[in-house]
Amino acid sequence: MALKASICKLNIALSDLDRNYFETLNLTIAQHPSETTERMMVRVLVFCLNAQENLQFTKGLSAVEEPDLWVRTLDGRTLLWLDVGEPSADRMKKARRLAPLVKVYSFNSKSKVWWDQGRKKFAGMDVSIFRLNWHSVQALAALAQRTMVLSITVTENCAYIATESGECEVTWEPLQLV
Repeated sequence: MALKASICKLNIALSDLDRNYFETLNLTIAQHPSETTERMMVRVLVFCLNAQENLQFTKGLSAVEEPDLWVRTLDGRTLLWLDVGEPSADRMKKARRLAPLVKVYSFNSKSKVWWDQGRKKFAGMDVSIFRLNWHSVQALAALAQRTMVLSITVTENCAYIATESGECEVTWEPLQLV
């Protein structure tokens, strides 16, 4: 019997000071059985960092041809492609053909090696790449629960996250901006 996804419900008070974007988000996210809590929470954070009308979670790990999140038009065109992890250069090229704006958020302990090995290939691509601090991602994952109420404040490559069970700060560095 196949394992089923775990469902998490989040109520987020988002204050993105860099974009002057303030919103209350009610999100339902499915955590694939093979997905780590760190990856799921990074998907939530990436949603907040790019929050806008029509932003959606995709099927994620269940659909390898889709990004983790995207913005699509009513006629099916992809406007924004957001990948979480360390995608191949070929995947990023394909994403760029399908969407005018592509962003990658690398986050795990292999991130530096992935960047060092792919840096020259990525340099010619119109793709923005960010690396989240692995230790701060682990602190964020430690706050995860099935039902969460979060307050997230974003400013200058940093997100301050407060929950009923604790708080943390997640930082990232832009590796490549377009």
